[in-house]
Amino acid sequence: MGLIGKVMKNLRNDCPIEGTLAVIGGKWKAVILWHLRDQIRRFGELKKMIPGITQKMLAQQLREMERDGIIKRKVYPQIPPKVEYSLTDCGKSLCPILEMMAEWGSTHNKMIAKLKREQLS
Repeated sequence: MGLIGKVMKNLRNDCPIEGTLAVIGGKWKAVILWHLRDQIRRFGELKKMIPGITQKMLAQQLREMERDGIIKRKVYPQIPPKVEYSLTDCGKSLCPILEMMAEWGSTHNKMIAKLKREQLS
């Protein structure tokens, strides 16, 4: 049984949303996947594209997603080392979800900003 299967087995009621969030949940994973959706990226590129994420957190999130089979890591044997990250087929299957999230965010950003301002007032 693969890791995703083990995660799903341990979830209450085998809830598919819990299973999805167990693999792509958290603050950074969807953002990382969004930047990998259309091309291969190097670690430094991802770090520059995601302000606020630490190098340690980016490395951790990439390792977890590689372990879960949604991204692949390719290391080139050269000096200095060159490492590239891309989506696996399983990772690519998340692209429609990411696109819907982006569309929802674009549509609702003004409303969310207004609510935040009202809460601060």
